[in-house]
Amino acid sequence: MAQFKVGLIGLGGRGMGHLRGILTEREDVYVTYVCDSYEDRTAAAVKLVEEKNGHTPKGTTNYKELCESADVDVVVIASAWENHIPAACYAMECGKQVCTEVGGAYSLDDCWKLVNTYEKTGIHCMLLENCCYDRNELMVMKMVREGLFGKIVHCEGGYQHDLRHEIAHGEENRHYRLRNYKNRNCENYPTHELGPIAKILDINRGNRMVKLTSMASGAWGLNDYAKMNPETVNPALQDYAFRQGDVVKTMIQCAHGETICLTLDTTLPRYYSRNFTIRGTKGFFSENESMVWLDSDHGEEWGHSSFNNLEKFRPEWEHPIWKRFFEEGVKGGHGGMDWLVFDAYFTSLAEGQVPPIDTYDTAAWMAVTPLSETSIANGSMPVDFPDFTRGMWTNRTDKFTGFYQLDK
Repeated sequence: MAQFKVGLIGLGGRGMGHLRGILTEREDVYVTYVCDSYEDRTAAAVKLVEEKNGHTPKGTTNYKELCESADVDVVVIASAWENHIPAACYAMECGKQVCTEVGGAYSLDDCWKLVNTYEKTGIHCMLLENCCYDRNELMVMKMVREGLFGKIVHCEGGYQHDLRHEIAHGEENRHYRLRNYKNRNCENYPTHELGPIAKILDINRGNRMVKLTSMASGAWGLNDYAKMNPETVNPALQDYAFRQGDVVKTMIQCAHGETICLTLDTTLPRYYSRNFTIRGTKGFFSENESMVWLDSDHGEEWGHSSFNNLEKFRPEWEHPIWKRFFEEGVKGGHGGMDWLVFDAYFTSLAEGQVPPIDTYDTAAWMAVTPLSETSIANGSMPVDFPDFTRGMWTNRTDKFTGFYQLDK
């Protein structure tokens, strides 16, 4: 089996989780270098590799040293959001294969820099959007591809996750979300919901996003949370004028008339949901109701009897990726989708193929963040979506064709 010499940038909660998974679950990966701007995190990662694999990787607080090292073939980025694109571009310029954790971009210029660097180096940057490989998303994709829902008209999704504790304790935990919520007002985490939808709608491969408008509510959730938890939360946050709205709604129009609605909802009390919803001319899927509704099966208006009927569709519509995953044994974080997205990436490298989520996808999905920021700042005015493919979206043939493919 091929051995990939991997350097990991970013060793907070997500990065260390990836490191543990790579060390215990992957035989084709050899961790040679670890990096974090905090020395104690780097030291902890070095110790973990020693304990798990019996060798001592190099450690640094400078990601450029890692990217420049001859001991690294593949760079995995799990650092703070603002470092994703700079580190990815530098790795590509150093001739390294690269993949990055999710999060929005900070400017359209950064997105263009990512695309330009790919086109100059020929090295793709894959966004590690694990939700593209979750069980429901893949099953619904199979249903869509085989016409079960007819023509897809509208899709919805959200990052609806109560993160008040994580954000409010950002100083103590050295977590980047706090500074973002203090200083930005945007759809800051769009890709969990957008990634699967973009693949279903053939974005960048026969379709594209053309226009976006966003609206943000006021910001009161974190202030209230700080007031309710004065013993553990910095009192200064009780009256801090956070810029990030508690709820952000973003509407996207596609080239062929489809619409997408995204919701960011992370600073108010609620249950976790990505609200994955697909609406077509013959039926729809709703994550929140755990329901497939087909026009051919239902005539009564209310349809409550269809709630929670999802499991009856599994035998016929389970995606082959998850069929095999169950046969071989589900493993990895977030219910297995962490392992699948990494396996998809390393499989594409081993086969010398374009990754299933390529640089054009990465740039387009991350661009929602700066576009939404511009729209909100201008009274929710619509903004045009750049075409990062420069017109190639109408007739592209370069795509991953293996077991983990996400395109038609």
